[in-house]
Amino acid sequence: MDERAKGGASGSARNTLRRELTLVDAVAVGLGAIIGAGIYVVTGVAAGVAGPAFIVGLAIAGLVAACNALSSAQLAATYPQAGGTYEYGYQVLHPWAGFGAGWMFLASKLAAAGTVALGFAGYLSALLPGLPERPVAVVTVVVLTAVNLGGIKKAGRLNLAIVAVSAAALIYLVVAGVPAFDLGNLTPFAPQGLGGVLRSAALLFFAYTGYARLATLGEEVRSPRSTIPRAIAISLGCASLLYVLVAVVAVGGVGAEALATTSSPLERAAESFRLAGVGQVVAVGATVAMLGVLLSQILGISRMLYAMARRGDLPAAMSHVSARHGVPDRAIVLTGLVAIVVVLFGTLESIVAAASFTILLYYGVANLAAWRMRREDKLYPDWVPLLGMASCALLAATLPLPTILSGVALLTAGIVWRWLWRRRSRSARLPLG
Repeated sequence: MDERAKGGASGSARNTLRRELTLVDAVAVGLGAIIGAGIYVVTGVAAGVAGPAFIVGLAIAGLVAACNALSSAQLAATYPQAGGTYEYGYQVLHPWAGFGAGWMFLASKLAAAGTVALGFAGYLSALLPGLPERPVAVVTVVVLTAVNLGGIKKAGRLNLAIVAVSAAALIYLVVAGVPAFDLGNLTPFAPQGLGGVLRSAALLFFAYTGYARLATLGEEVRSPRSTIPRAIAISLGCASLLYVLVAVVAVGGVGAEALATTSSPLERAAESFRLAGVGQVVAVGATVAMLGVLLSQILGISRMLYAMARRGDLPAAMSHVSARHGVPDRAIVLTGLVAIVVVLFGTLESIVAAASFTILLYYGVANLAAWRMRREDKLYPDWVPLLGMASCALLAATLPLPTILSGVALLTAGIVWRWLWRRRSRSARLPLG
């Protein structure tokens, strides 16, 4: 049987996920995945690379993300299945292309979930001094894993609350920053020229990438052909507008140099604003945003494990679906356990270092699949995925060579795994004697 036809959304009724996410739920999932730690941290790094012109870099990164998002949206509308780009690569391109995208997603995100949990604990301990970070991180992973096991609707409600708090904190920062805006802080505007602007765009692109979480959850969205494209457009549009406003008031308030010399650039900007308590509000927003990213990662990783197991690229046990809650319970538990291991024993540095390369490869496969779709299934013109592919290649060209080599090593490990696993599976099916 053709590997493209096998698996997919055609699993048994017992192993089928439930479509419970409405448009509001889907938008909240998208915003929760996008508005994470990136805008709170990468803003300062980008300001150091490009000066005040990092605002332009942010807009360029948003345009690149939009092209990638439109590709993901039309694929998710046509193939509304768990696994996102893994499934698109399988069905539109080749099983190896789909596997490569899925493997790279898992390799980076499984490690990142643990580091995000540690990041949340670090932010929380800064607000509440004396808290032990690793135990707090473990408890956080356990609680969010339990929430995910309770059903996609329950996770969606928590995500909506998290998004409301984190977005409100950024909006408050913007309002507080308007009176402090000084045009003098925008000069010199682009001290590093166009090269600096493009490098800042490459850094800032990763602050947008959570929109693809909706595609990974495609099998749990109601009326996916209309809901997923709308949810991706709304969540990315709202996040982009908020990001640009935050960047403008931050650099206009304290200048690019001040942002570049701290690991908490938005808190540094907030401290100079006149409204009382802005710094504390931003700190709370950053803490809650980290919680939202972790919740979103557990959602996305578990669905990728489920999709890959259903097609036979991972052990079949990971494709089990809870009869009570309609979620991939074993995949969720495994995701939580791996995150706890990372929390307890440190980060997988080589995997985390390769995260930027793996993300670009993942979106590269999505854009190629969108370009290769049947014409009658396409929602957008061909220049959208072509521009997305070109932008991924351009951003990849700005990455350090060690990062690229780490990503290639991860991909090679995945290829070896799939070859050995498929060979073992075929041998197990052969009759004895």
